[in-house]
Amino acid sequence: MHMADALLSPVVGGVMTAVSAAAIAYSVKMISGDKLDEKKIPMMGVMGAFVFAAQMINFTIPGTGSSGHIGGGILLAALLGPYPALLTLSSVLLIQCLFFADGGLLAYGCNVFNLGVCACLLAYPFLYRPIMKRGINKKNIVLASVISVVFGLQVGSFSVVLETVASGVTELPFGAFAVLMQPVHLVIGLVEGLVTAAVLCFIYSARPEILDSPTENVKVAQKASMKKILLTLLVITALTGGVLSLFASPLPDGLEWSMEGVSGVSELEREGAVHDATNNVVDFTAFMPDYAFTGDEDGSSLGTATAGIAGSAITLILAGGAGLLIHMARKKAAPAKQGV
Repeated sequence: MHMADALLSPVVGGVMTAVSAAAIAYSVKMISGDKLDEKKIPMMGVMGAFVFAAQMINFTIPGTGSSGHIGGGILLAALLGPYPALLTLSSVLLIQCLFFADGGLLAYGCNVFNLGVCACLLAYPFLYRPIMKRGINKKNIVLASVISVVFGLQVGSFSVVLETVASGVTELPFGAFAVLMQPVHLVIGLVEGLVTAAVLCFIYSARPEILDSPTENVKVAQKASMKKILLTLLVITALTGGVLSLFASPLPDGLEWSMEGVSGVSELEREGAVHDATNNVVDFTAFMPDYAFTGDEDGSSLGTATAGIAGSAITLILAGGAGLLIHMARKKAAPAKQGV
């Protein structure tokens, strides 16, 4: 559901960038100082890498000719809490945009809002957490995961419709676009909900305190070792990005399929100084556009595997590093404020 720049006007893109920037800034504030669990910092990097790799795997939606992939917002929020989750997913989306030309730079704010804010700051606190408050067990994990993922994805996909309409994209009229977007993303949400539940149930069986922490808003006990679960997730991430990504469905994703169903094409063109500028930036920074080696239009298996592993590694560093820097900076500033 990554939006391209051509779907947006500069005004809508700018407004949504400001909205998402405010959400990111608020998230940084909410995890400042000792509010960010130190044990969650490596988890930010590892789970960010996992979500990057998992988003490369498009699964076929039977009977539609389309495919979908996970968004990862609820999965991250369930393990990290809503604010670290939004920062982590924002890192994933930035890397996808700048290094792999997946989602436009002008559309970055929209993608953060549609995939991140709707899941982490809306669906998680208002649906996932209340269900889990009834008791953390596998039954509630499945129920909370499916309901919250479906809700978050429905709100996010409807936001895409509103953003294109506000941008004056006449090729995608509101009614016809919404009629295709909402049902196909309902199915995608159901699949992602089950995938999210499966991952969370695995982690719950191995380290239940990881799920207890964000639900109860408490830190993971210092004596709890995270090494085994982190190493396991790293291995799974490497296999996902380097091997499973090779079996991704070649069918257009839900957004592209909906666009094609309405306008007859899965990609639109838009000209203008702002669009040219943002495209030039991405053209310069993207070293593996469309997750393939430059010039490899057919997309070799080696290119896909390399992109999956490289992107996961960069996300691991960026997301984990961001959490560490925020934690260190705020913790260092805390004593100074107390001494004033």
